[in-house]
Amino acid sequence: MDIAEPDLPAGTGVRNPIATLRRLARPKPVEERCELCSAPLAQEHQHLLQPANRQLFCACDACAVLFGNGQTGQYRRVPRRIEHWPDFQIGDVQWDSLGIPITLAFFFHSTPAQQVMAMYPSPAGATETMLAADVWQLLVDDNPALAELEPDVEALLVNRVGGARDYYRAPIDECFKLVGLIRTYWRGLHGGNEAWAQIGRFFESLKARSVKPRKHA
Repeated sequence: MDIAEPDLPAGTGVRNPIATLRRLARPKPVEERCELCSAPLAQEHQHLLQPANRQLFCACDACAVLFGNGQTGQYRRVPRRIEHWPDFQIGDVQWDSLGIPITLAFFFHSTPAQQVMAMYPSPAGATETMLAADVWQLLVDDNPALAELEPDVEALLVNRVGGARDYYRAPIDECFKLVGLIRTYWRGLHGGNEAWAQIGRFFESLKARSVKPRKHA
């Protein structure tokens, strides 16, 4: 398994969700295997998510198709599509109203919680908060593509660091990869050069792999 669990603050009611999160930021083992059938995996492979506890599993293509289709089973297949949204509409005042204390965050609809969740990375892991339904609906009204995010497995990933205004439709495992990078490389109060270099490379790679957003009526 190549994904570790972030630490959540006490009182959230959510158990540590992602097994071995830090290993997302480390070199992968020589051979990984499907966690459902033990078949060998390529370096780039599928992930399945258990929404109940946000556990991610490495999976071969066959198991991803067999177990990950539909929204009512134990697993959800994590999509691979990444979209960069250069025309995303949110002003600075509206961003501040979300109550996110840093300029990196991701937002997704949690099926178990039946609510939109906001998570932001920190040196200690991922911090989680619930987003008020009316606040999220205002964002959806201005950005209809948000309504099409797949629950649990797709997120709005936001990068506003250093004046950036980058918004992505991103698979949830990419979001937790960012959490893993920060947890692994952050040093001191300000992170250090290596941490910021890793964050920069992460977003460079994400943008390079992004495809053109779908058109919406």
